[in-house]
Amino acid sequence: MRTDTTTETVTAQGVDVPALGFGTARMTGDECRRAVETALSAGYRHVDTAQMYDNEDAVGDALEASDVPREDVFVVTKVNTSNLAYDDVLESTRASLDRLGVDAVDLLLIHAPRDHTPLEETLGAMNELQEEGAVDHIGVSNFSVEQLERARERSETPIVTNQVKYHPYHRQDDLLSYCVDEEILLTAYSPLAEGAVVGDERLEEIGDRYDKSAAQVALRWLVQQPSVAAIPKAASREHIEANADVFDFELSAAEMRTVFELTERSLASKIANRIGLTK
Repeated sequence: MRTDTTTETVTAQGVDVPALGFGTARMTGDECRRAVETALSAGYRHVDTAQMYDNEDAVGDALEASDVPREDVFVVTKVNTSNLAYDDVLESTRASLDRLGVDAVDLLLIHAPRDHTPLEETLGAMNELQEEGAVDHIGVSNFSVEQLERARERSETPIVTNQVKYHPYHRQDDLLSYCVDEEILLTAYSPLAEGAVVGDERLEEIGDRYDKSAAQVALRWLVQQPSVAAIPKAASREHIEANADVFDFELSAAEMRTVFELTERSLASKIANRIGLTK
């Protein structure tokens, strides 16, 4: 099956980003290479990696082996938190390009905020990489609203995205509101709650109306929100293709609310378990 997800994009800071990307965290070597090759053949045009993942070479091998032209793939990588000093950003990013086998990445992120290096130093190096053409756009990951605002103030170029954990059991209401207002993309990692959505009866009930799975409903809930993209990870062809097949149906307003309410129910259940109200 080939699912073309390239027609669905989210625009942030004037940049069109494919709404569904392929995540590669905790995959390395041949497993990662095969998975990315499969994702590209299934229609994914947004691939996410990081220096920390130790798989940029595998992602690069998949990009090279694929029939999909490089210019059609939105490639994202992240600067490791140990490489946030000015010279380290420059050196490590150029090494990332070599491993990926590309002249430039579409988006370079700070993997997470750290106090050991001034934010303006890290962003200054990222801006320099943009000036020399090694990086098209920049962003951040795991930043709070306040940290995101500081990053925007200290960067000479727009912050395109903040990549954070976001799924039906873990909301990001304040951050999403800020991103919508400021035209910043919220990229949702762990969008399937590391598999926890599978078997959720409430998601399955919605999915039955469209012949879709609970996981597909969760992904549809994400990409149907304004300013949100999702980067699910999967290893098997079946799951990779199923995750991409979320653009031929639309959740109603009531169904969207039902999924939003799962967060409150999840929190209530955790609290009840913690204080011994359930067995």
